[in-house]
Amino acid sequence: MYKYNILSRFIGVQYIVFFEVSIGVIANMVLLLFHVLKFLLEHRPKPTDLIIGHLALIHAGMLLTLGFIAIDIFGFQKLEDDIACKCVIYLHRLMRGLSVCTTCLLSVCQAITLSPRSSCLAKFKQKSLQQNLYCFVFIWAFNMLINGHFLISTVTTSNVTLGSLMFVTRSCSFLPISSSLKYTSISLLSFQHMTFIGLMALSSGYMVILLCRHKRQSQHLHSTSLSPKASAEQRATRIILVLMNLFIVMYILDNIISSTSYMLWNFDQIRLCIQILVGNGYATISPLVLMRTERVMTFFRSK
Repeated sequence: MYKYNILSRFIGVQYIVFFEVSIGVIANMVLLLFHVLKFLLEHRPKPTDLIIGHLALIHAGMLLTLGFIAIDIFGFQKLEDDIACKCVIYLHRLMRGLSVCTTCLLSVCQAITLSPRSSCLAKFKQKSLQQNLYCFVFIWAFNMLINGHFLISTVTTSNVTLGSLMFVTRSCSFLPISSSLKYTSISLLSFQHMTFIGLMALSSGYMVILLCRHKRQSQHLHSTSLSPKASAEQRATRIILVLMNLFIVMYILDNIISSTSYMLWNFDQIRLCIQILVGNGYATISPLVLMRTERVMTFFRSK
């Protein structure tokens, strides 16, 4: 446990982690409340409203569980039993998986929204809201399944005496699991990341093509009645593209760090600090970026 004593000396890191959690939870709750009210009050809410609200809910839960993990890591309070450890670790990993899936869904839905009527994606526009509900059910079931092994392998450190535990927090650890189960879990997680990030990259590339095409067409148009709408679509799409790029960079870095720890089956306090800050930075920054998108769209609608 001496490694945790070294970690507890990083007072600056503690402040940064709790500041990140606090800002992220507040921003995501504000974004969630905004989209809940928007979904209830508007006659025809956009399909992306439901996705953004779902993403805000996931990130709020992800950061709240991170808060419990950080409290245990830095020694403020321990997670007392196996049930607490299993719930906190499992929920945090579940929210991480749901984050990548929902962000991918947001990117695909935005690409469908921007697609012209002549596109093959245009037929999905009227059914997007219902399809989103089906997608939510699928990604929840899928992520609950592939993260289920954390409910088995997570234990309270004080309840076991094995020397081959992988420490996750001061109180919680991972039990050694069979090679087949470990590599099956890694393969499923890798498949998930590659599939959804690939879809995200394709939809982002498609939106870039649409923006470039729109830019060329707008050079030949001088109608002032169309310019506010076109400008709003361009600005909102560019902000979402920034969000997609931010997600891909931070999620790849986080998975490189976590996969290294999981494959080597060891604990390193420096790696853990970096993973906490990088892995949860997207959940903190994304609501601020998305709220900027809403301000842009509201501004142009009011003109």
